[in-house]
Amino acid sequence: MNSSTKLAHSVIRDLIEVGVSNFVISPGSRNAPLLIALNEASEKQLIDLHVKIDERGAAFFALGIAKASNNYAAVICTSGTAAANFHPAALEALHSNSKLLIITADRPERLRKTGSNQTTNQVGIYSLIKTHDLATTIQIKPLLNGGPVHLNVQFDEPLLSNVKDSWLSGIKVTPAEYKNNVTGKLEVTTGVLVIGHDRAGYEVSEVNEFASKLNWPVIAEDPISFPQAIAHTPLFLSDEKIREKLAPESIIVIGRTTLSRSTNNFIQLAKKVIVIDPRISSIDDKRQADLLLTNLPNEVTSSSSDTKIWQNILELAASQIKEIKWSEQLAAITICKLLPNDSALFVGSSRPVRDIEAFAAPRSGVDVFANRGLAGIDGNISTAFGIATKYKSSSAIMGDLTFLHDISALANKSKENLRIYVIDNNGGGIFSTLPQAEVENFDQLFGTPHNLDLTKVVAGFGVSVSKVSDLKQLQTAISKPIKGLDVVVVEVPSRESNAEGLKEITQRVSRAVRIGINLA
Repeated sequence: MNSSTKLAHSVIRDLIEVGVSNFVISPGSRNAPLLIALNEASEKQLIDLHVKIDERGAAFFALGIAKASNNYAAVICTSGTAAANFHPAALEALHSNSKLLIITADRPERLRKTGSNQTTNQVGIYSLIKTHDLATTIQIKPLLNGGPVHLNVQFDEPLLSNVKDSWLSGIKVTPAEYKNNVTGKLEVTTGVLVIGHDRAGYEVSEVNEFASKLNWPVIAEDPISFPQAIAHTPLFLSDEKIREKLAPESIIVIGRTTLSRSTNNFIQLAKKVIVIDPRISSIDDKRQADLLLTNLPNEVTSSSSDTKIWQNILELAASQIKEIKWSEQLAAITICKLLPNDSALFVGSSRPVRDIEAFAAPRSGVDVFANRGLAGIDGNISTAFGIATKYKSSSAIMGDLTFLHDISALANKSKENLRIYVIDNNGGGIFSTLPQAEVENFDQLFGTPHNLDLTKVVAGFGVSVSKVSDLKQLQTAISKPIKGLDVVVVEVPSRESNAEGLKEITQRVSRAVRIGINLA
């Protein structure tokens, strides 16, 4: 048996024994020893093997599996540009502290910098993610640290072996545990708890347990995951006087708040700000706060905060939101409200994630995911596919440009039950709500209308697709069982009218709250 086959067997066996069960592969030559080994493991039903032809999509697919399973998912490619195509997902995994195991096949070290075909320096290719450059067998378990890991495996020719052995016999799977650190003591008085969309990598249950000890009002960028959260905060906190009225003694932030300026402005009003985020010890080591914690405290002493005014404001805001007409916001509200229990929801970046934060009502029964590490619109379909592998039923909401950005994923679609709702306003809707909306040649530079009939585009991939253009049609589409992959194109008013509608509803909420709490 040749050295490449032995090395591949060692790497794959080690990974199986520590509980890595999902492997996503893209075809190639240099990674052939790994692919053949994985096929043997798959035939023995030791692993789940997923084949994705595009490396960028493969990496995001593995990222989705990692997010949904909270365990390492491996993605494997050949050498050269294939490795570079993993980079966007690698960055997202790094900044979201996700368990993505990147395995790149490589030529032997002696061929680097020699002009050898399909050879570049793959060591350190993912910048802040350490590369473990493997030419011989090594124990893999100590390398898995709970965040993204890069294994660069050198394979010399010959890559194939005709010798059969029983390398998988006697295998013992002992899954490694990657628990979040929950330790320490925290003493505070009264305040408000703010939960970033990524929760700093903590499970919803861990955050809920911490929140129950505080007994404070809760603001959550992902309101669906936290039924006790005060909804619609980005709307009424946009009003300076309301922010000042609600300014607390202390604010504890779990993770990062990346969605609304009004929430960040509110945080700045607190006399004391405490940030809890493990990433402070590494990639976010310049975070600013009165107290920085890298662990979620398991002992908390606090004083209960008065929630009456918050509940009153919530009711006032909700009364205005009930009046919203057909729009992106009403579509987001409706989808989130009617999603089936025991399902998953992936939320695309840009406008959908912000609409859900501001307009969706808290509920239970749905696990929510998003790529908020770096908030890119790349690979969103692929990530949703990966998440769907771990659920009986899944949904995704994303904008039309986000959808088109990863449209090639439909050519290598998942077999799971997933419905994708595409909010179609013919371009980059978020830019119409930003200062860029006033610049010359706005549409060409930012709005970027695609002018495509998305139903025809989707149908061209052989995927079931429908279009809705009002509330009743959307409700009917949501009510249909999710079987396999289908796409619902949600046709909404123009980007310009959406921007005006957002401005109007924000003003109405502000006015209603001011009157209701005697700030007018």
